Amino acid sequence: MATLESRLEEMLTPTVEALGYQLWGIEFVKAGKHSTLRIYIDGENGVNVEDCATTSRQVGALLDVEDPIPAEYTLEVSSPGLDRPLFNATQYQRYIGEDAKVQLTMPVAGSRNLKGVITQVEGQMLTLKVDGKDLTIALDNIRKGNLIAKF
Repeated sequence: MATLESRLEEMLTPTVEALGYQLWGIEFVKAGKHSTLRIYIDGENGVNVEDCATTSRQVGALLDVEDPIPAEYTLEVSSPGLDRPLFNATQYQRYIGEDAKVQLTMPVAGSRNLKGVITQVEGQMLTLKVDGKDLTIALDNIRKGNLIAKF
């Protein structure tokens, strides 16, 4: 799997970790001349605006030198927040028992948008309890997944 996001993750992880943070995930949203590279970082005690600014400067300098994206884009560095996006099996595993919503590339049970409780993660398969039924979803089928914030 050599997607742009995975190549960027491999390139940027050492820099983000050297600053004392965890690279939570990367999204590249293509929108013509207004594309956005969004990098999520997290830390043991969370992150604040200054943490994001520091990371943005370091990552921006690396991206300027390596130039992995030929098109114009805006760099954003952010905390994952309460409704944090979920990118991999480890992250879904960490939030078993929590409410999540997922957008799928291929429908499961007749829907591409599901909300439910994360009940299990085995390998690259996620089980969500949706309306009382367990639905098993391949992580590769998830276009976007987020926790549902509780207030």
